[in-house]
Amino acid sequence: MKYRIQKLKTIKKKKSGRDNKGHISVRHQGGQQKRFLRLIDWRRDKVDVEATVKSIEYDPNRTADIALLVYKDGEKRYILSPEDLKIGDTVISSDAAPIQTGNCLKLKNIPAGIAIHGLEYIPGKGAQIARSAGASLQVQSIEADKAIIKLTSGEIRVFNANCKATIGTVGNSQHFNKKLKRAGQKRLMGIRPTVRGVAQHPDSHPHGGGEGRSSVGMKYPKTPWGKHALGKKTRKKKKHSSKYIIKRIN
Repeated sequence: MKYRIQKLKTIKKKKSGRDNKGHISVRHQGGQQKRFLRLIDWRRDKVDVEATVKSIEYDPNRTADIALLVYKDGEKRYILSPEDLKIGDTVISSDAAPIQTGNCLKLKNIPAGIAIHGLEYIPGKGAQIARSAGASLQVQSIEADKAIIKLTSGEIRVFNANCKATIGTVGNSQHFNKKLKRAGQKRLMGIRPTVRGVAQHPDSHPHGGGEGRSSVGMKYPKTPWGKHALGKKTRKKKKHSSKYIIKRIN
């Protein structure tokens, strides 16, 4: 049985990839079914109050399932549903919370080797990392006010030890096995068709034009706007956050 909580849902406004001037800023978007946006508790700022998992629900706006929590005072909130979380389980957000699935703690209170998700970049800002289905991070070590975390990509990065994270791996880990069986499914998801660059007019795409069928070649593949694609490094050399990266991905 699903519990419909009106205060936790709002109608998702369709933008179809347009900016504030009505111009297409993101290609291949449009259509989509009417959806409700579930309001997720990313901050987990209701501390030291136990909550019971009332239901685990499907969310059309994300790859992971969501869990409906009912707190002792009657308040209800949605969180991402970790693997192995079941209806009837009790979770809590607290500095002294036990290390069990669904509980939210600061990094300095989580032992090394534990899998976590829903990690903050800045303390109090709310979860920003590891929110998709099957995602998890690993606590490598805690050193004073710094925590060393291994990301899903393999990158090892330093975080503030006061950042919060949730114990466990995000559920619905088999989402990547889901196959869309017809084009209509993508249209209902708001995804419009994509035309290959080599099939376009040369005024529309750098890969277009030429006599007969022509290949792009691997030397100078371009984006539709003429920038180098496939392998070109785009990260700024003097980006401020580079000092927090211990090991980059290959």
